Amino acid sequence: MSYLIGWFSTGRDKAARDLLSTAYDNMRSGFIPAAIEYVFCNRNMGESAESDKFLELTRNLGLKTITFSSRDFLPEEKRRSMERWRTLYHRAVMERIGKFQNNLIMLAGYMLIVSPEMCRRHTIINLHPAAPKGPAGTWQEVIWKIINQKAGETGVMIHVVTETLDEGPPITYCTFPILGEGFDPLWAELRNKLRTHTLQELIATEGESNKLFQRIRQEGVRREIPLIVLTLKTLAERKIEISEGNAFAPYCLNEEIEAYL
Repeated sequence: MSYLIGWFSTGRDKAARDLLSTAYDNMRSGFIPAAIEYVFCNRNMGESAESDKFLELTRNLGLKTITFSSRDFLPEEKRRSMERWRTLYHRAVMERIGKFQNNLIMLAGYMLIVSPEMCRRHTIINLHPAAPKGPAGTWQEVIWKIINQKAGETGVMIHVVTETLDEGPPITYCTFPILGEGFDPLWAELRNKLRTHTLQELIATEGESNKLFQRIRQEGVRREIPLIVLTLKTLAERKIEISEGNAFAPYCLNEEIEAYL
């Protein structure tokens, strides 16, 4: 029986389309012995130009697609209690995907926090822009924390989604150095700026335009799609089994990803 994947995405940008296209192509070629059983998008056609492009892509690929607008779902309840709204919304989502069979759900640019109830009822995996035991938070927060720690390396991982945000057990990961050629001059530039400014001031004034920040982000992004592709391949080949939300010791894919790049 084919390994079946439910694909969740908000479809908010080109990266979401690239990720879906790359995964789909690798499944069609047989590199990943799996199939996308359905795509779920929390935007309806007409809500956003970018998500419309995403939904057009799913149609062109012939993928079964479920749309259910989170924007339009119980807005008054959302204002009263985000936690209760999240539970009610994802309960309605589960009703809509209930007829499908899948081994797991891949969050691929899904911009909502999944409800605890759904985490308990489904095996869900997600990308996090840090290595195991690395910082939690958004990718921006993670990079600044890495810089603040003066870390020598960082990474990207795929983890099981649990009730505790960004703290589910890691499944696969890769790491890469952020010292040496291409990085040392940027660290030196940062140290020079820190003579007259605090890091918080640089975050406020430069933000994502900081050169060291940009370089770390660039190296992480290069590895995100390969990590997802190789993780799905590893799972579909049953080299790793996720049982009751837990995986075995995280699987390092450094060699495979560097070869893929």
